[in-house]
Amino acid sequence: MDPNSVKSTFSNLALGEVMAAAARNLQKEMVTQQKVQASSSVHEEVDLDELMDDPELERLHAERTAALKKEAEKRQALKKQGHGEYREITEGDFLAEVTRSELVVCHFYHKEFYRCKIMDKHLRSLAPKYIDTKFIKLDAENAPFFVAKLAVKTLPCVILFRKGIAVDRLIGFQDIGGKDDFSTRSLENLLIKKGIIAEKKNDDDDEEEDDYSDSRHRTVRSSVDPDSD
Repeated sequence: MDPNSVKSTFSNLALGEVMAAAARNLQKEMVTQQKVQASSSVHEEVDLDELMDDPELERLHAERTAALKKEAEKRQALKKQGHGEYREITEGDFLAEVTRSELVVCHFYHKEFYRCKIMDKHLRSLAPKYIDTKFIKLDAENAPFFVAKLAVKTLPCVILFRKGIAVDRLIGFQDIGGKDDFSTRSLENLLIKKGIIAEKKNDDDDEEEDDYSDSRHRTVRSSVDPDSD
């Protein structure tokens, strides 16, 4: 037998054993890595489970739900009292309307006066936005008793009531620049300044906050339960 041939055969066998050992080591490494990943995944699920059971998170959620329910009930009660829309009333309804609500804006108008129609447009726009305040209108021609009692002499005249008491009034457009082309926002700011409507914080921020809270809640549930939608 050729010595060189024998030497080459042994060399090939040694190389084969080295390659086989390397393959076995690589396989062991891959198995170990898979076990580590599986362990990490289980750990994450446990953490999410603990988060879902967090009493502080549950308390905040319960408080938010209760606050929303209370606000919805309040809105419904106010709507039953005529809030949330700009309505016309009669002289016979006047006392009940201004005494049964804490905040009332009442527009004494004349149906033929152009400026009264302008005031109507702006008040109609504000009524659904400020549901805590009642917005009503009364035809001055058909309400002589209260026109005299409240000394209404110039139309349009918007009288502001708090707990049934006339606390302020807007006579014509003199407090809104004296021109016909004033904006709803300028009237809104004036009523806020007089305290008859409450300044609102940004509604978009509230919606974004609610959307974020709901999205985070859904994400946590989705991570814990792979079958959830």
